[in-house]
Amino acid sequence: MFAELNELLGASVERPEQGTLTLLCADKTDASFLVHHFLSFYLKAGCKVCFVALVQSFSHYNIVAQKLGSSLTAAKERGQLVLLEGLKSANDFLFGQQSQSGEAHPFQFISGDGSDLKALYEFIRKALSPATDGDLWKFPVLMVDNLSVMLSLGVRPRDILDFIQYCRATVSAQLKGNLVVMVQSDDSSEDEQNDLLAKSLHHQSSWVLRAEGLASGFCKDVHGQLTIVQRSSWETKAERDLLRIFQYKIQDKNVAFFARGMSAAVL
Repeated sequence: MFAELNELLGASVERPEQGTLTLLCADKTDASFLVHHFLSFYLKAGCKVCFVALVQSFSHYNIVAQKLGSSLTAAKERGQLVLLEGLKSANDFLFGQQSQSGEAHPFQFISGDGSDLKALYEFIRKALSPATDGDLWKFPVLMVDNLSVMLSLGVRPRDILDFIQYCRATVSAQLKGNLVVMVQSDDSSEDEQNDLLAKSLHHQSSWVLRAEGLASGFCKDVHGQLTIVQRSSWETKAERDLLRIFQYKIQDKNVAFFARGMSAAVL
């Protein structure tokens, strides 16, 4: 995880916030560093994590996690991490390698019209349900990288939103856990489905982290801009959302954040 990002969010592995939906948006840039941060953060915080990885392989996420001081292999072995590797699972389902448990395959929706996400939901619910002999973990967390991939698999925005609503009811409301989801978000894009998905999730989220490329183009010392939105809620009685904007530079094992125009390269 990135200590500077924790400071910007006021987050602590000792006392992580509960019952939240965090939306990660990637606008014309690679925002995967946000996914790696939250995955490492919740593992170090002692949470049970179900990670639906639709973009990269397990080995990729594990290599990055090791740079951040976490081992996904060890987390899986101790039962803290349940990872659904989307690329592999979809391939297994398409080529007839069905679940040995006899249960419905989480990716069976790709053989239909994409509207039946019940098997995927049941996989997540079972993965995050408390153990009967007592749970060792603080609370459950569902992470999905990247929901926009589901659009490419033929799932409609309304079905994805229904799926997220069911997950929120189970993970956030019932189990007092968190959701972290990534979507592609491009205000200038003509992809109406993706735009609808991003905007709908924005209104449901507690936190929105939007990473975007620089309008001026590539710069070796400033890799992008991060907008952090803390949504107002009835409980906090805030009248408006809190919005802050930073620029960042991705390093080998860290990400440096600074106010706009305050990079050492600029000064």
